[in-house]
Amino acid sequence: DALAALGGATLPKKGQEDYEATDLEKVFAPDYGVNINRVPFAPDAAASFRCDVPNMSTCLYFFFNDIFAESRTAARNTQAGLVIESFADAQKNHPEVLQKHLGSLADLKKPEVALNTLLAQDGMLIYVPKGMVVEKPIQLVNIFKAAAPVMALRRILVVLEEGAQAKMLVCDHTQDAEHDYLASQVVEIVAERGSMFDYYDLEESSESTHRVSSIFVRQAEESNVLIDGITLLNGITRNDYYVNIDGEHAETHLLGMTVASARQHVDNHTFISHNVARCESNEMFKYVLNDQSVGAFAGKVLVKENCPRTVAYQGNRNIVASADAKMYSKPQLEIYTDDVKCSHGSATGQLNEEALFYMRSRGISEAEARQLLMQAFMSDVIDAVRLPALKDRLHHLVEKRFRGQLAMCADCTAANCAAAK
Repeated sequence: DALAALGGATLPKKGQEDYEATDLEKVFAPDYGVNINRVPFAPDAAASFRCDVPNMSTCLYFFFNDIFAESRTAARNTQAGLVIESFADAQKNHPEVLQKHLGSLADLKKPEVALNTLLAQDGMLIYVPKGMVVEKPIQLVNIFKAAAPVMALRRILVVLEEGAQAKMLVCDHTQDAEHDYLASQVVEIVAERGSMFDYYDLEESSESTHRVSSIFVRQAEESNVLIDGITLLNGITRNDYYVNIDGEHAETHLLGMTVASARQHVDNHTFISHNVARCESNEMFKYVLNDQSVGAFAGKVLVKENCPRTVAYQGNRNIVASADAKMYSKPQLEIYTDDVKCSHGSATGQLNEEALFYMRSRGISEAEARQLLMQAFMSDVIDAVRLPALKDRLHHLVEKRFRGQLAMCADCTAANCAAAK
């Protein structure tokens, strides 16, 4: 199906609909290698790399380029009954889950999704059985390291049965910046009735690391899904979010924040479809852009016919702190029913000069005042995090980023990262 979908299709170019700011054809153009022969990672790689959140114990797993692996502590930290395994193992242990859900949400009409589906050779299954509340967050660390430019094809399937609850933290890192890397990633999230799932996505890689990510979500009645994407260091990033709300009284919270400088490029595209009555979505994306960085946000909220009492909010707020930085914004609402509460808005500007003047009059330097105002601007996106230890950690990382003290692999411990710090 993926091969047929590709057919004569080409990757989107800059200027096409929904790609006003990003040229995916250019992103995929370099001669990236693909790990067809499944060259394994070093046996001690998992032991040598840690990406810790202070005061938070996690079930830790890895993608080394696109080879899935568990940490040495994963077995004892993973709750009984919770399934976290590679697709290869799931094919033997839980084939019915893969057969029912894998590929059920991913849109093969998107060339980048079809390409991932065609070439990805393995992936990660997270299966949370009915009624299970996963006590520890699931942490996935994506690591790039290779002797040549490489494209990693990563695939994640998350299935939460009725009443299940889980939280997940995904961290992107690059162990060296000597080569160009491209992550092609497709995530499918199935949230059944009354389930709750948090997905926190932290991109902290390098200027030579690019990412094309597509996240597809389907929500049943009374489910609650929160997605919070944070980009601090990267090269070119394109994130697509597609959410179908298929059950009444479901809630979607879709948040994102970007801190960009140099030539970083971050493009977030969202689509939330309200397919039934009495459901709610809240969306907010924020950017702080400096130097020659580029930010883009395009979001659409669709409220279909016969969906009364829908509540939907979409917001995009941006600070452009440099004359050479660029921000593209395209918020959209399409409503085909009555008796709804829906709004959207976008604002792009600079820091409040009156607030700067007030802070400087109180003895705060201009540089410090700017940093404090930018941190305050981003605080609501971080405060939405429902893991207190992670919330504190993100405030710390964002502060370091604004102070120019955050390097790739910052605060991780890895023998192979030592030279990069």
